[in-house]
Amino acid sequence: MRVAIIHEWLESYAGSERVLEQLIACWPEADLFAVCDFLPEGGRGFLGGRPVRTSFIQRLPFARKRFRWYLGLMPLAVEQFDLQGYDLVVSSHHAVAKGVVTGPGQAHVSYVHSPMRYAWDLQAQYLRQAGLERGLRGAYTRWLFHRLRLWDRSSAQSVDEIVANSTYIAERIRKTWRREARVVHPPVDVEGFPFRADKPGAFLVVSRFVPYKRIDLVVQAFRRLPLHRLVVVGDGPDAAAVRAAAAGAPNIELRGAAPQAELVGLMQEARAFVFAAEEDFGIAMVEAQACGTPVIAFGRGGARDIVRPAGSPKPTGLLFPEQSAEAIAAAVDAFAALSPAIAPEDCRENALRFSRERFREAMLNAAAEALARQGLPKI
Repeated sequence: MRVAIIHEWLESYAGSERVLEQLIACWPEADLFAVCDFLPEGGRGFLGGRPVRTSFIQRLPFARKRFRWYLGLMPLAVEQFDLQGYDLVVSSHHAVAKGVVTGPGQAHVSYVHSPMRYAWDLQAQYLRQAGLERGLRGAYTRWLFHRLRLWDRSSAQSVDEIVANSTYIAERIRKTWRREARVVHPPVDVEGFPFRADKPGAFLVVSRFVPYKRIDLVVQAFRRLPLHRLVVVGDGPDAAAVRAAAAGAPNIELRGAAPQAELVGLMQEARAFVFAAEEDFGIAMVEAQACGTPVIAFGRGGARDIVRPAGSPKPTGLLFPEQSAEAIAAAVDAFAALSPAIAPEDCRENALRFSRERFREAMLNAAAEALARQGLPKI
């Protein structure tokens, strides 16, 4: 039995590449395809030395630095991969990977990080942030997104088994593609975040400083809570806004980026981990829970799958209803009363649901069922 794994593009070792690493662990003999591959030599270890078959976009002008310019050509690019002879095709999708062409007698399982958010419900936000609301470039981008939406929904109908990375993404898939998806959460290195029962530290935020993470709101909330300490770890383009929001607050400490060992230590001792973004999943929340640390999170997106809120059996944190400084401050106050009911051991147990081993088992089961429906033997 031959297996092909389709990845979007290879540029760095980030969230989707961690999924790819575990897909390779499921099917070590699989052939690997990607729209383009610009991974540096020092970052290729997780591929295990296997070659990557790329599309014509790899050879286009300026592709190394600007391959996203060719988004409009990527559906054509993935459709050109010759997958004849493969029994199982597994795609890791957040843009175009699920659009590969398969035929009868082949099973296609697509692991979906998200439908193309910028082409669907977040189009207006993307155009606004990119300065493309007007003019010829804006008109072209709107036309391109229209074409991508048509292709995106059409190509989703050819996938045999759609797997979403969270309940939230399964809902987006149902809305945009009119398909049902099973949920398999992303693999998290829970063993890399050891358990610690006592929590002598401050409230903790760990994040890249970009607008949608809403670190500024967390900082504004803690300005209203002078009796609670907050440590903020991270850096990014929104750093100036975060520093301005924290200026003069003696209970707020900005540490900048931290090495992994320091980050793990902070998560282990934190009183609670605060997360204000609306994420597709949110791996950092699982990492905090693996350390036995409760999570205070915005109650939309992947947080609903990760945090067992107040009122649940064995709660592991709480969820606040809106992205505002007032809601975050109220949640921190509520946590003070709830925290005796949250056991660090329950947080750790909850995090183990998202282990790499659980992910591999679930993906192998999804593939086996897709193969059976095609009348093919299990691997």
